[in-house]
Amino acid sequence: MDRHQVDILIVGGGIAGLMATAAFAQAGFETLCVDPNAPITDGTAKGADHRSTAFLQPAQSFMEKAGIWDALAPHAAALKTMRIIDAGGASPVTKEFVSSDISEKPFGWNFPNWLLRKILLDRIAASTNATFQPGRYVTKLFTRMDRARVTLDDGTKIAAQLIIAADGRGSFIRNALGIDVQTIRYGQKALAFTVAHDVPHDNISTEVHMSGGPFTMVPLPDRDGKPASAVVWMEDGPKALALSKMPLADFERALNDRSCGVLGQLKLTSNRGVWPIISQRASQLYGQHTALVAEAAHVVPPIGAQGLNMSLADMACLLELAQANPNDIGSPQMLSAYERNRMRDIKMRVGGIAALNLASIGASQSIRSARAIGLQVLHGAAPVRKGLMQLGLGAR
Repeated sequence: MDRHQVDILIVGGGIAGLMATAAFAQAGFETLCVDPNAPITDGTAKGADHRSTAFLQPAQSFMEKAGIWDALAPHAAALKTMRIIDAGGASPVTKEFVSSDISEKPFGWNFPNWLLRKILLDRIAASTNATFQPGRYVTKLFTRMDRARVTLDDGTKIAAQLIIAADGRGSFIRNALGIDVQTIRYGQKALAFTVAHDVPHDNISTEVHMSGGPFTMVPLPDRDGKPASAVVWMEDGPKALALSKMPLADFERALNDRSCGVLGQLKLTSNRGVWPIISQRASQLYGQHTALVAEAAHVVPPIGAQGLNMSLADMACLLELAQANPNDIGSPQMLSAYERNRMRDIKMRVGGIAALNLASIGASQSIRSARAIGLQVLHGAAPVRKGLMQLGLGAR
């Protein structure tokens, strides 16, 4: 039976897991990542993930440390303005939050998820410290004071000083450790797809609020000479499923009605993916020689580009602690420090995004009116507006 030993074992090969693999390997740790599935790295392939990920300012330095920013930068669509439209009341309210109010940099940069996976896999393949094994998954976890051990589905046994659980909201590792989660279910689903449109996006990310959840259009680089955006459309679950199965012409009519014409005529350019919307938070972030990151630790609705940026904050914290004492990775002291550093921020952001989503769902006129008034108040006071932007970026 094969036996292997590594510094870091990362369970889960989504974007978060691949990002962690590249970062820890770049820092000199022998790193292995396993995942049951082979990532799809062709945007035209069946099953390709047509969601996009907006990396906010703090993520850039992490990606530079991971050695992947230079490869990503040519594919970036800068996010210079966040536009919020509340179209649920008698007259729409539009407010724009501009990055130049607080920084010389844009708020962040947007990338298609399938492309992120391709670039990350290329980086891992070129690394002497990193290995990615698709088609493998953990069947057993056994932790001791000196290290953790797992058994893979093919019988391979792997020992690691630190296991990073990046295996999603239904995390096998978290469940094996007996860590509870608190979950809020909204009855929503999100449609994710890409569009071409007539009006240039001018590097503006737009959220349109009515009821059922926000409709978000995030800039992408031009495609085939046409402006392009990634769309996340959150709706009541049955309605979202119905939209996902609509004939193209009917869907595009509904799509253009929901977008309020902000970018002119929208044309669907990808498949329509459907994703369940929940909020979730693990009651603790670690076990013996094991740390939870990303959706194994926290899940939020796709509002304000918080999800993966919280995940990168998890990894940046773990990496900093590991580099500070590389001979003590996975120790109780390191992992308790990780939880102290991350749990307060996680609680605040999970709770805050949950509240924003519940407000966005509201269909009653009183809720719609209160939402529009709140937007005007928050935008109107410059110190409050700038403080909110800094908070959203994770700068305070």
